Amino acid sequence: MYSKIMLPVDLNEESSWSKALPTALTLCRTFGASLHVVTVLPDYRMPMVASYFPKDFAKKAHVATTDALHAFIKANVPDDIQAQSVIVDGSPWEAIIKAGKKLDVDLIVMASHNKRKFVDYVLGPNAEHVVHHAKMSVMIVR
Repeated sequence: MYSKIMLPVDLNEESSWSKALPTALTLCRTFGASLHVVTVLPDYRMPMVASYFPKDFAKKAHVATTDALHAFIKANVPDDIQAQSVIVDGSPWEAIIKAGKKLDVDLIVMASHNKRKFVDYVLGPNAEHVVHHAKMSVMIVR
């Protein structure tokens, strides 16, 4: 039923994956699917934003995030699961949907965050946006 499963994670927020990861792993084993672990970096290259950071900041952020994502996969994804790390730039929900399309995933498994910060009231939670805008199936794990 599923051959490619995507798991968006925030490496700085364990609640973004602590419940969703076991579900994604079970689904990968059940269907023999590959796991695509995605994390999103803000787009530091916008001219207005970039002017506040050193020139090589975006490159260093990508290198550090790549290392951290590889370490996350090594520590949390068993060897019997074929896993790929993916880093995308932009707003979280838009980047998750774009990555899902580009990777041609069958299912996005993600956590629902219940922390109500100001940005959630203005924009709505990322999970909600992904559910409403994604063309592929989305499983929200609470």
